[in-house]
Amino acid sequence: MYPDSYRVDVVPIRFPKRSRRNVVRQPSNDGAVAKRSTRVRLRPRADWHKRNFLTSVLIPSLFVKRADRPAAPQFPKVRESEICITWIGHASFLVQTHEVNILIDPIWSKWLKVIKRLKQPGFEIHHLPAIDFVLVTHAHFDHLDRRTLRRVAANQPIVVPMGVGNLVHDLGFHIVHELDYWQTIELGPLKISLTPCHHWGARFLADLHRDFGGFVIASNGRTIFHCGDSAYFPGFKEIGERYNIEVALLPIGAYEAPTGREVHMNPEEAVKAFLELGAETLIPMHYGTFRLGFEPLHEPPQRLLAAARTHGVAEKILVMTEGKPVVL
Repeated sequence: MYPDSYRVDVVPIRFPKRSRRNVVRQPSNDGAVAKRSTRVRLRPRADWHKRNFLTSVLIPSLFVKRADRPAAPQFPKVRESEICITWIGHASFLVQTHEVNILIDPIWSKWLKVIKRLKQPGFEIHHLPAIDFVLVTHAHFDHLDRRTLRRVAANQPIVVPMGVGNLVHDLGFHIVHELDYWQTIELGPLKISLTPCHHWGARFLADLHRDFGGFVIASNGRTIFHCGDSAYFPGFKEIGERYNIEVALLPIGAYEAPTGREVHMNPEEAVKAFLELGAETLIPMHYGTFRLGFEPLHEPPQRLLAAARTHGVAEKILVMTEGKPVVL
């Protein structure tokens, strides 16, 4: 099911804008067969047309007033042994250590083409602290938002999967690092690793060359895993075996896709993935902001907490409020 891959640890390489980068590869020395990402089937389910997403979800959402007006956030002082996580909304997070600020999949846009944002970002973009590093998990419009990235760019490095670099070269970033699966890069005090996932990375229908994945962020003995936009797949167990994950940011929404395809995790699968990762805390994401599936916006966290109670891990679930920093 999974083709062979390689595990690599490389020194960051600086390359000019729009240039072709060189990637150093070497065989894995741990004797294991590394699993690569798997692409979801792009063909709609046979009965996808029995429900009309346009008339039952998309058009009604245009008349819904956006919820919540963002307030100025109160970012706490982060001590050396702490990490601070702020959920901005959807899959966007600000992660802070006592040394650096990391932004993951930032999107402040109010529209995804014709899909309306139904909940305001947790705070306005001008309230962001100085951002040291930006991570983007894949090229989909709700994760790689060029308008937001252009506003965030301040000559700092950005990390993306292979094949995504040409989408961010011209936005104002100092260095663009493209990572392959299981590849690790050191950025200041951080170690950033790209992990496989089960999704797809095309910006448009034809550009299937773009990779997609999740990120493991390690700093001062603390480890955060943002799994990108992954559907459930058996690779979570291997990710948990390779990395000692403390906090797992896992998607729980958009599971009733208009095409009927299994392209995202549902809440019950997120709990299963969490258990296989062996993580200590599950923070849900990718729900409540854009109506990307048929399920109601309020349903994903309810199902998540019910599944967590069933598996006896309810105390390990941290449901965040957009714009409210949490220190761990």
